[in-house]
Amino acid sequence: MGVTIHFEGQLISEQEFNLVMTKAKDFAQRNNMQYNLMSDASKRLIRIKDEKDWNYDGPTKGIAIQPDINCDPLILEFDAEHYIQEYCKTQFAGIEVHLKIISFLKEIKSHFSTLTVIDEGQYWESEDELLLQKHFDYYFIAAEKAVIENPRLSGPFRLQDGRLIDLMDNN
Repeated sequence: MGVTIHFEGQLISEQEFNLVMTKAKDFAQRNNMQYNLMSDASKRLIRIKDEKDWNYDGPTKGIAIQPDINCDPLILEFDAEHYIQEYCKTQFAGIEVHLKIISFLKEIKSHFSTLTVIDEGQYWESEDELLLQKHFDYYFIAAEKAVIENPRLSGPFRLQDGRLIDLMDNN
């Protein structure tokens, strides 16, 4: 429901992976964001392709950055083939955080043979901050209406994995 940045792509090579990790650590440090390097010998990544579940089982590695306490973690977790499919909800952190994440994705784009970004705030393609603000405002209005229609709804809620849920029935 809230403004989210979805991204997926294929890195060019292992060397590019190392460069992206260096840039990701620099991005986190430059912006005073906490981060953790990740490496799993065997992990299931739940993915979607052509609107169907497409899961990956195998080794993964990458980095998780916490852009803001009110934001999903920005996770760059790659499979053995250097493929990534992730998202980051920025709605509750605000426009400044959204802009930083989009800027970072643009900074690392050249390391990918393909990188698709779907920005629900439309800033990736438009670079229009007023349009982005409209998307943020629209979400809060829609959330208020949803709560009026169903007073049992509240939110946001943080899941154990750090992801945010906009609204849910609190009963």
